[in-house]
Amino acid sequence: MRFLPSFALLAGAASAASSWSFSDGAVEVTSKGSVSTSYIFADVQETVQLGQADRLKVSLTAKDGSKAKRPHQAFLMLKEKQTGLEAPYALTLKESGKGTVELTQKDLPIQLLTSTDPLEASLVIGSFGSTKGAVSHAFNVAILVDPNVPQPQYEAPLRYGKKPEIHHIFRDDPKSPPKIISLVFALAVVATVPLVLLGWAAMGANLDHAAKAVSGSASHILFFGSIVAMEGVYFLYYSGWKLFTVLPFMSIIGLVAFLSGSKALGEVQRRRLAGER
Repeated sequence: MRFLPSFALLAGAASAASSWSFSDGAVEVTSKGSVSTSYIFADVQETVQLGQADRLKVSLTAKDGSKAKRPHQAFLMLKEKQTGLEAPYALTLKESGKGTVELTQKDLPIQLLTSTDPLEASLVIGSFGSTKGAVSHAFNVAILVDPNVPQPQYEAPLRYGKKPEIHHIFRDDPKSPPKIISLVFALAVVATVPLVLLGWAAMGANLDHAAKAVSGSASHILFFGSIVAMEGVYFLYYSGWKLFTVLPFMSIIGLVAFLSGSKALGEVQRRRLAGER
């Protein structure tokens, strides 16, 4: 298949699509006292220095191909080499394609401000349409720190990831007090039983109706048995049972003691009303 010479030329021009570029690129550093130093991008041999009281100004003329034109966006991008952290600064653009941006150390994020290496300054230009965008390295800028002025401190942000293994140290299981102490308290409780019996006798307790009360209602036996059973559960808990082991037994025994105790009191009340006590 053969192409006409004119068609081939048009195809070659279309394949070489235009791209954004710039001209008249210059950087100016204005120091305190209106002392300024200007550089053309192509003539920057050394790193541009930005002091704490300095102002850095970048100016250029954006071009679409060979024609000066205002792009949709143009940024001065400062980048730290080691971490790759970037900070963009938009240029103020005119219809003629001329754009400028100014910044000081106060405009820099703390991560770039505390960098010990020079920052890479690049120009990013792009717009709508078929024209390709451009990213061009312009110069390097070093941040000069005043040793007499306290510098901001940077703390690395919390990042989620694998943490060191945690070894938990649990408390030892609670231990029972010495047996001698338990024996002393047990004897103290047992010693109160005779005192209770003497108190009943002094108050005129009538034990003659004990057989009649027991034979007339089983509630007295159940109530007394529940009290003894509850004491046995306490002893088992003290001996080594766990809390969740004794709770079901205590619930059942407590319910029996409540129901049987109510009926036992009712039986005593009936005999009292009948004058048998």
